Amino acid sequence: MIFFLALVFLCFRSIVAASDDDFMSFVTLPQVRALKFDITYYDRDSVSPGYWFVAPYSTIDPEPPTKQWKPCQVGPYIYDADGSLVWAGSCLYENRNIFDFKAVPNIDGGSHLSFILQHTYRFEGDEKGTAYVLDQHYETEKAVPVTNDLAAFNMHEFNILDGGKTALACTYRSKYMNLGDLGRPDEYGWVFTGGLVELDTATGDVIFEWDSEGYIPLDKSVKVDPSTPAASPPGWDYIHVNAVDKNAAGDYILSARFTNTIYLISGKDKSIIWRLGGEISDFVQDFTFSKQHHVRFIESNATHTTISFLNNASDEIEQEEDTSSALFVQLHTSVSPMTATVIARYNRPDGGLTRLRGNVQTLSNGNVFVGWSERGYQSEHSPEGKLLMQARFASSRFSTYRSYKFDFIGRPNTPPDVVSSVYGTDETDLTTIFHVSWNGATDIASWNFYARANQDGMPVLVGNTTKLDFETMYITDGYLDWVSVEAVDKDGNVLGTSEIQRTEPPSNWRLAGFQGNSMPTPHDPSDLHGDRTITDSVVDDAEDTEEVYLKAQEAAEAIYKAWEIIRGVGGLLIFVLVLCSTGGLLAGMYWYFRQRSMQAYHEVASEEGQPLNERSI
Repeated sequence: MIFFLALVFLCFRSIVAASDDDFMSFVTLPQVRALKFDITYYDRDSVSPGYWFVAPYSTIDPEPPTKQWKPCQVGPYIYDADGSLVWAGSCLYENRNIFDFKAVPNIDGGSHLSFILQHTYRFEGDEKGTAYVLDQHYETEKAVPVTNDLAAFNMHEFNILDGGKTALACTYRSKYMNLGDLGRPDEYGWVFTGGLVELDTATGDVIFEWDSEGYIPLDKSVKVDPSTPAASPPGWDYIHVNAVDKNAAGDYILSARFTNTIYLISGKDKSIIWRLGGEISDFVQDFTFSKQHHVRFIESNATHTTISFLNNASDEIEQEEDTSSALFVQLHTSVSPMTATVIARYNRPDGGLTRLRGNVQTLSNGNVFVGWSERGYQSEHSPEGKLLMQARFASSRFSTYRSYKFDFIGRPNTPPDVVSSVYGTDETDLTTIFHVSWNGATDIASWNFYARANQDGMPVLVGNTTKLDFETMYITDGYLDWVSVEAVDKDGNVLGTSEIQRTEPPSNWRLAGFQGNSMPTPHDPSDLHGDRTITDSVVDDAEDTEEVYLKAQEAAEAIYKAWEIIRGVGGLLIFVLVLCSTGGLLAGMYWYFRQRSMQAYHEVASEEGQPLNERSI
């Protein structure tokens, strides 16, 4: 019976997935639709451990509010290296755009998260956007608002510095400026200047601020020239600042996309110490780059500086190279003239261009992780340049501004979610189906399943199974009414316990196929499962159940493929042949697994031959 119910569920899920095969849906989180990944590994053993941090969005600007129901799709997500969901934060932030979502390991040695919540549509409610720091329980530890005259918290950067007391952000200001830099001294127009701020993360107060006005002339932009008509507010985005970092000496490095230049800015007097790239570079270079993103210090001292950044080499309108690349550049700043040399280059694996956004990250084992942005495309490379992995969203409708990979420990304050239902054709073959998940919890190795005769009854262990995905399904004999679950780590420690839930029966037993003379009533779990504990026998039971599930999944996939053939060919004869062949196979498999499952639910005795005590939770 267990095998056939698993088969029915999986067949149904396979057919439904055909119309929504780029998203994952869950019984325990029905409002969430998490994007699927298409993943290819080339050397799985060489990739760095860690989770993926992405924040999918469909449009870069805030969408207008609506009263229509929408599934939770947009926002922060954590995935494991198999593309299985770990945490969906989209519902927490009402499907609003999230940018620069990542783990933050440099605050106090613990696990934290940070991101930018974009401002509301047309700034309704005077909401300018906020930067957040969450703890490992996914609770807000800090909310950093806009405290000065800026119109919004800029989406490009929230770079928390070591210790977590301050953070860096980009700034944009709309100003009415003289156009003399373009040879038009008698004319004025609106211009977006770009800059940076260092913020106190506890208060949002500005500790240091720098703006491009007076430091970067208008004629250094590749987007305006002497013939460009003056603009109305908000004005020309003439440099487009998109990344900022700080070194131990207290100086700031700034990426300005529309000057094709990276600047080092003095933390003492705000002067520009040097320029890399663009129309006037202070370095002798053996390479070119353009429209870059996500500059970061790798190492910096009095004589040498090593930086990384994404060379987009293109934008929405034009391109300077055939493919985008992640660059690691060593700057020799103690010689004259100063020199800049590429020491590592990682080309985009598909040979394409990242025209917008993106990032580069050095991992703990020396690997390089690159977010190519569009459709969540990301790749991991060995230090020598070997491609180890590439992945992208299954959907073409979503992108993420940046993609990161970090170690992380998640311990939600909320309990695990469990949903149970019961099905059967008569009193002798009733089956309870559990679905369980714990949004944001890491390190779950297995689940323990319990049932009670009533709400206040003693819990009876009815089974245990390995966690294989975000949501786990477990099937057991009987109509079990009051149920709960435990999340267990690899060492047997209980990480969390769900609330006690009642099993949901069919709204109409007859329509659900029940043929008994009277409506079913819940069973006493002690009568079905006895006094059980987690022993090797129960682990064997979990392995048997898992094997049943996997076999059922294989059969479901075979039936679904057959259904696709039938639907395409439209042949009744083919359907009959497939049905007969599959029926014979399933009958044999059913008999085999029925025998094993019946043996698995015998009472487990202690060494003295007496039943073991129930395990309470």
